[in-house]
Amino acid sequence: MLHKQKPRQGRKALRIRLHISTITTSKWISTLGTKGSVAMKRFNLVFLALCAMMTSCGPTDAPETTPTLRIWWAQWAPADGLSELGTRFTDETGIQVQVHQIPWSAYQDQVFLNFGNRQTDFDIVVGDSQWIGRGASRNLYLDLTEWLPTAIDIDTIHPRAARYLCEYPAGSARFYAAPCETDAIGMIYRKDWFEDPKERSAFEDRFGRPLTPPETWAEFREVASHFYRPDQKRYGCALPTGRGYDSLTMGFQMILWAFGANWEEDQRVQGVLDTPAAAQALEFFIDLLQFAPPDASNLDYGKALEMFTNGSTAMALNYFAFFPGIVSQFGDNVGFAQVPGRKGQRHVSLGGQGFSISTKTSPERQERAKKFIAWFLQRDIQKAWITKDAGFTAHTDILKSETFAAASPYNKAFAQSLDHVKDFWNVPVFNELLSVAQQHLGEALDGVKAPEKALSQIAVSHERILAEWRAAGGS
Repeated sequence: MLHKQKPRQGRKALRIRLHISTITTSKWISTLGTKGSVAMKRFNLVFLALCAMMTSCGPTDAPETTPTLRIWWAQWAPADGLSELGTRFTDETGIQVQVHQIPWSAYQDQVFLNFGNRQTDFDIVVGDSQWIGRGASRNLYLDLTEWLPTAIDIDTIHPRAARYLCEYPAGSARFYAAPCETDAIGMIYRKDWFEDPKERSAFEDRFGRPLTPPETWAEFREVASHFYRPDQKRYGCALPTGRGYDSLTMGFQMILWAFGANWEEDQRVQGVLDTPAAAQALEFFIDLLQFAPPDASNLDYGKALEMFTNGSTAMALNYFAFFPGIVSQFGDNVGFAQVPGRKGQRHVSLGGQGFSISTKTSPERQERAKKFIAWFLQRDIQKAWITKDAGFTAHTDILKSETFAAASPYNKAFAQSLDHVKDFWNVPVFNELLSVAQQHLGEALDGVKAPEKALSQIAVSHERILAEWRAAGGS
């Protein structure tokens, strides 16, 4: 349930009323003749000063009748769960928690536009892992390095969650976020199809092994080809390949890593990304799309999920946090697993977000935010969090517990996946790096350019972007 904020008097309404007042007063002074002209000039000076004083006061300057805590997050099931937990915090503390949800497609833009104001309309932002460099280096996120260890034993946070969701730079033990929602890409598959005797027999006749959820990318390709029957409108796999935000990059990089390649090495890209191993990975990724539904080369997370939920596709890769609805739709006919690996190596695209406190809210509100985060991280509250749809904890003991494994049919696979997560860049120029990757990978998927050329152009552009950032004082 979304807590709706009460309508507040915005600056637009204030400007309208001031504009009307100006017109009315001007008409009155105009009847005074020449003396009125002098009076009008004096009035305008006073009036402009008054406007400056009044418009400089943001809505947060107004006194509160009830203490509130304002949280911004994306619009999805975990935010609903956080809102529900917020009512418990309100009951215990008297602080009203308002969880404002924004569609994913607009979330990043709205957050950073709001950071451009003198004061933010939120006290806490549940920010994507890749935003943390920007938030930390531009003094948008409050430094929590000294405070966070007083709120939680850092050793209880899963090390990958701490590294990628909370620290900047990664591994520095400098904290600009606290764990909220951990997430990872996982695999969903039609268990009823996999267990069908006819399918099992046909698969074994063709490939000489049992039909089981694939453990390797080579096995994934075999299973996808087995179920690919376009004349029956049945397809083998659906992968994230969308050009908006990051879905194509998140989908491809798991195979990039599995083939022994990487985005960078000590912030060096050329000679790392533009390699034969990386080109082989991209060729393999493109090859998988032949077993996917029509238009599979441009599926955002929602569309990739839809290809599975419409009953046409055997396997799909997507974030675990999107899986609650699948369980309610398919019940026992669906299974969950980790993404495949290769040559004993398994790499998974990280998801999830951390709690970051705005530097552009009052000290009183920042203390409220800390109080809520410390409360949320308590073991008992984390146990309540995992009962919510896609409420994924970063607490290591809870992740290993039978209680967590039994809370949903996908939790066991999620806990296993978290041990293998990696992230894309999270430096302040993340957006520029991501935009380049999305563009050139997309052109490779569309057949506009060869995989080798696409990766070479990404490498050159990434080197340039990083060099310009470092020249401007980035590190």
